[in-house]
Amino acid sequence: MPWLAGQLDALLHQQGHALLLEGASGLGQFELGLAWAQAALCEARAADAPMQAACGRCEGCHAVQVRTHPDLLVLLPEALQIEWGWGAQEGDAAEGKRKPSREIRIEAMRQMITFSQRTDARGRGKVVLVYPAESMNAITANALLKTLEEPPGPTRFVLATQAAHRLLPTIRSRCHAWKMHWPAADAVQAWLLAAGAPPEQVPTAVQAAGGRPQDAWQWLQAGLTAQDWQRLPSQLAQGQAGLLAQATPSQAVAMLMQVCHDAMAVAAGAAPRYFEAQALQAALGGGRGGRADAKAGEAAVPTWAQRQKRLARLSQWSVELAQAARTSEHTWNPELMLWALVDQARAALHSPA
Repeated sequence: MPWLAGQLDALLHQQGHALLLEGASGLGQFELGLAWAQAALCEARAADAPMQAACGRCEGCHAVQVRTHPDLLVLLPEALQIEWGWGAQEGDAAEGKRKPSREIRIEAMRQMITFSQRTDARGRGKVVLVYPAESMNAITANALLKTLEEPPGPTRFVLATQAAHRLLPTIRSRCHAWKMHWPAADAVQAWLLAAGAPPEQVPTAVQAAGGRPQDAWQWLQAGLTAQDWQRLPSQLAQGQAGLLAQATPSQAVAMLMQVCHDAMAVAAGAAPRYFEAQALQAALGGGRGGRADAKAGEAAVPTWAQRQKRLARLSQWSVELAQAARTSEHTWNPELMLWALVDQARAALHSPA
């Protein structure tokens, strides 16, 4: 992703043994952290020379690229390891005996402690990359904190996160924080087109992803269409699942949060972020329930009191969705959960104005 190049150049001049890359999802934190790790382990420069961008051709760079470098440890939740095919899978999760964890477990942190205490194999020090850092539980985070306080030998850490506020303050204080840059919409569209995305779907994908490039790419990879996306608010208002029927519970809740966000924006007179304004206005009834003296053929304009009632109900829906997000990975009946969410959305969008 071209917008990461300038950020990498700036990070290569930073001092310290720990970096914290923080920003919204889909901005390339993991890729930037991995590029920094490859630069640190690149063997094209002298061991005591200042850091520079990786050459991409030496044995060290090749080992990073094929995920076999002995001095690079990447800590991911089991679910991401399986999804990305990163490293050999062992244990009950790999054999399907239990659900893969979405947390970085304490076993992984014990592996990190052993890794950081041994001598580096290729003379460029060692790098530990943790992603997403907020997926560490309290025990795991405290184990990392002790190592950050007293790093053994030439070990450097890169923590990449989508929710820095969920990290321990003591961990954040021991890292050099870097705020991920948001790329311009035209740069994201150009990147998606270069990757082979259908041109007619790219603008809607970028809008649906809120400008996040990797989220837009996943949106396109899932085969979603602009027409289906813009129809979703109206379908929910009619009690239909629409795109939610193809989504996992977590994905369904995330899409509903986008609908709720834009519905609140339109109800308050602001511009929506993820959908076209017409799609939200249709879902909210096109302004129905407004002044009784509106002229024939004109959309009735809700009064201030009516707007407040609608916003109050949409705000309540937002709280309900936040609660659902915390338990969306539980072993609910997926079909029943889906229809409960759809019914909740219909009630919120059709609340009396």
